[in-house]
Amino acid sequence: MNHFKAVKLGIIGGGQLGKMLIQEAVNLNAEIYVLDPDKDAPCRYLAQHFECGSLMDFDTVYHFGKRTEILTVEIEHINTDALLQLQSEGLKVYPQPQVLKVVQDKGLQKQFYQDNHIPTAAFSLVENKQEARKVWESGKKKMIQKLRKGGYDGRGVTKLFDEKDFEQAFDAPSVMEEAIDFRKELSVIVARNEQGQTAVYDPVEMEFNAQQNLVEFLQMPADIPENIVQQARNVAVQVAQSIHIVGVLAVEMFLTYDDKILVNEIAPRPHNSGHQTIEGCRTSQYAQHLRAILGLPLGSTYCHTPSVMVNLLGQPNKTGVAVYSGLDNVLSIPGVYVHLYGKKLTKPFRKMGHITILHERMEEAIKNARIVQQKIKATTE
Repeated sequence: MNHFKAVKLGIIGGGQLGKMLIQEAVNLNAEIYVLDPDKDAPCRYLAQHFECGSLMDFDTVYHFGKRTEILTVEIEHINTDALLQLQSEGLKVYPQPQVLKVVQDKGLQKQFYQDNHIPTAAFSLVENKQEARKVWESGKKKMIQKLRKGGYDGRGVTKLFDEKDFEQAFDAPSVMEEAIDFRKELSVIVARNEQGQTAVYDPVEMEFNAQQNLVEFLQMPADIPENIVQQARNVAVQVAQSIHIVGVLAVEMFLTYDDKILVNEIAPRPHNSGHQTIEGCRTSQYAQHLRAILGLPLGSTYCHTPSVMVNLLGQPNKTGVAVYSGLDNVLSIPGVYVHLYGKKLTKPFRKMGHITILHERMEEAIKNARIVQQKIKATTE
């Protein structure tokens, strides 16, 4: 018989993903340690031990990790050298620092796809704006330029479709990627444990905010044929196995008009595109991540009820102490679940919460979700 004892679980990053991970971890009696640079981070009052400090400082990350027994992350932008040192000293760090190093650099990510025969858009690596222009001029195709490092939530990405777009081009090491004419954007959450076992969720279909390239609306299951569902699931498992991740991995994909799946980007942690699993699936992505990193059996990924998730973003012209309008309106709708993240300040397009809408019929879930989008707002007094 295996014995399970409560562990000292460290989470690097104290935002909403960490908050929802803690809400699951308390069910397993974990003692929670959190490191975040914001003294008012959402995890501040949920963790037994909260430390305010830089995620990029070697000593801060290293000494924080030494207080824990298992270390995980809710953000990729951290000092991986400190994590590698902790790992070399025997600490369990999941996802592994080697995985984070690949994800932190979009150039390494693209090379990883290429080396492992994972379908992705054609690309070139460039060092500066001048090289980016040469790549664009060689084909005069519509291209997307992505900074190799530091991009997040739509930042660090720009379209280079014609000459005038080069006013916004980055003068830094970047990926130049052929723009994909896609039918849908999909995401698949997959979990993998130390033994190499995987559990994969069905794809979700995403709808993005055109201004900020942020997911605003998604539905699970996606409105795609079963053969595409299996193709997307298989690609996600291929990525997880190839990179040897322990934990949860989000694989963002394009579905082309000729029914091909192309991997766009990956995130080695619970992800915005998996929030609806809390109410819509037998095992949430947060519970699944904990199972994977704690060496427990992976849970069922069955989606028991069609679900829609709406991101609650800060209003474009509002900055200040956050208040919420329309909460009473949306909670009067059956099947609506509100998650406010506890961020003290709202800013334009900042992720302030999400709402999941369940219904036995997807068309009704979508209808109710559109009402929710109109009614609830993150604003200021």
